[in-house]
Amino acid sequence: MVRLLQILDSLPEKAEDIRTVFDGEYIIPRQTPANPTDKDEIEYDSTYWLEDGCFLQITGSSPYRPMLADVVMGIPTKRLGIYYDLRNEVDNLKRLKNILLGMKENTEKFEGMYNGDCRVIGADGFPPEQAADPVYWREGVFYHITQTGRLKLSCPTVTVGVPTEALGICPGAENIAVADFCLRALKPYMDELNSELFNRSRPMEENGWYYFCEPGGEILLRNSAYFSMRMPRDYDYGSGITVYPRVGREIKEVMYLCLMIQVQLPYHRMKKTVRMLTSDLPKMMDRYIRNFDRAALLKVIDLADKQRAIREYLKNSDYCAFIANGSILPRKNDTDFPMEGAVPFISPKEDEVEIAGVRGMAIKRGVTVITGGGYSGKTTLLEAVAAGIYDHSLGDGRELCITDPSAVSVSAEDGRAISHVNISPFLSAIPGSDPRDFSTSRASGSTSQAANITESVSRGARLLLIDEDRSATNFMIRDPVMRKLIKNEPLIPFTERVRELSALGVSTVLVIGGSGECLSVADKIYMMEDFQPVDVTEYAKESVENIPKKEKIPPADWSQGKIYRCGGFDSHPGGYGKEVLRVFDLGVMIVGAEELDLRGLHNIISPRQLHGIGFILRAIMVKNAPDSFSNPEKELDIEREVDEIFRKIKAEGLDCVYSGSFPDMNRFIDLPRREEVMQAISRLRTLKCERSLG
Repeated sequence: MVRLLQILDSLPEKAEDIRTVFDGEYIIPRQTPANPTDKDEIEYDSTYWLEDGCFLQITGSSPYRPMLADVVMGIPTKRLGIYYDLRNEVDNLKRLKNILLGMKENTEKFEGMYNGDCRVIGADGFPPEQAADPVYWREGVFYHITQTGRLKLSCPTVTVGVPTEALGICPGAENIAVADFCLRALKPYMDELNSELFNRSRPMEENGWYYFCEPGGEILLRNSAYFSMRMPRDYDYGSGITVYPRVGREIKEVMYLCLMIQVQLPYHRMKKTVRMLTSDLPKMMDRYIRNFDRAALLKVIDLADKQRAIREYLKNSDYCAFIANGSILPRKNDTDFPMEGAVPFISPKEDEVEIAGVRGMAIKRGVTVITGGGYSGKTTLLEAVAAGIYDHSLGDGRELCITDPSAVSVSAEDGRAISHVNISPFLSAIPGSDPRDFSTSRASGSTSQAANITESVSRGARLLLIDEDRSATNFMIRDPVMRKLIKNEPLIPFTERVRELSALGVSTVLVIGGSGECLSVADKIYMMEDFQPVDVTEYAKESVENIPKKEKIPPADWSQGKIYRCGGFDSHPGGYGKEVLRVFDLGVMIVGAEELDLRGLHNIISPRQLHGIGFILRAIMVKNAPDSFSNPEKELDIEREVDEIFRKIKAEGLDCVYSGSFPDMNRFIDLPRREEVMQAISRLRTLKCERSLG
């Protein structure tokens, strides 16, 4: 507003008349060296503009009050996050509405809706063409309707695409944390829609319902909320399902926030179906866009920046985990929500550091022991460290608990399948078997924990998280009395290998409560008192000075070197027939002829991650199915296959592994870590493999 400032500066300090501002006089220079006789022109405009597109229109209120002004302020709607498609002011999902109204009242297939029937009228002289486009538009927002599954035709998946410009999301801010925030912001609007549909006396199939993903505290890559570059609508509406392509107009790609919703359509009630899809849902999205909390979004972006900065710091430091002061670690009644009234975490002063402006406790690499009495909070602290492999949302209480992302929670797992695993670091001999090439369909507690550790180490884990309560006692320790009693014990306790692992760059955080055997090998020992950690390293070391020294054991061979074969790696039971893929709430998965118990995968924090593992395994199996049947002895590079599927997910989105062929599988899936996918594969009993000792 340089022109307004110049006019105001030209007025006297005690001016009582500002009518020159109302006139808005300005000069348009016409005189140039080529035309020195031209005179400058005088124009009048009381609208004053800012460089960002805002303006002030200043007019006098009364000729008798020259100091009283009426000011109209204009702000571009895009700066307010209000997006409006001016090319077609109100289309209200017109084509979708006409398709639905053209169907039979009792239809159960909704073929026209899924096909996206449209009649394309092009240039003059060309006859109309029938086309298919299941993407429907309303005021710049698209609604992409697809089948959820072949047995769920009355429960379509609707992916709603909102231009990020409409939400005030700046270019470059389209990350997982922002998508997660946008998904959480959807909940009150979905609850409002469902509250109007709820009827206790009728099932949802008759009433109608809107399903959406309700995440816990974790922030994960999801197919239910993501960003995607797409072309905006490139046609105009005609009558019915007729569209007119926009020929000769330049159309650029737009960044969209994509939110996935499932809509259970009411059984044989077409009018209600039309209302739910073309009126209630889009009006809800209008409110979502209009009321989008940009101030809260900035807080989320700031938190994500801090989480990223702490992770970068840990990556290049002597620390493997960080817990911010003030964090709320306990959970409420076994839920994912912070406990109300819980004692905020406070770091011991000697271990307090500041990272990215946040003060808290940093756990050093090496061997850390957490001990304390019953219900003192030691397991809660370990669980918070384990949760830190993922970022958490604002308000979770553990949002600034950050841990080395390669960390693995390890426990005994009675009954798990082990195929050609080198567990010789912990067993010197096994009757009738070679500990360097150990296989069993049902492992014991000690052999399963040995396999879990050696497999994790071979896959690059740099931090092991172990709770004594979940471990096999004879695997973890062997006290002096038992050493004296049992002379030829082939089992090498974990405490005798933990220092060796530390020297190899693999740290351990260990929770103990019933044995002091681990204290002698620890670098740092914390005792929980009143739910807070206290450094008792010096005192604890003095307490174990009299424990007899153990004999040194030779270094272990930690290599694995498995060779997998295609045979048995198939989602078809027996290599033929119908594919099978199911996931049960208790953590059991059935894929092909295999039943997998994945309850031992403690770093799975979302049930949708289990479905993600299932779809990832199935995608790899389908790719290799021909060889599994025709050439079962062909070598299968399972590491490369898993890496390829993760690269594909990164490039195309998580939904690229989804298949609607399995009605019992969840439509909403979260991305698991590569580690958990490999852990699931290592538990397959039917997958052919052998150990390469070369």
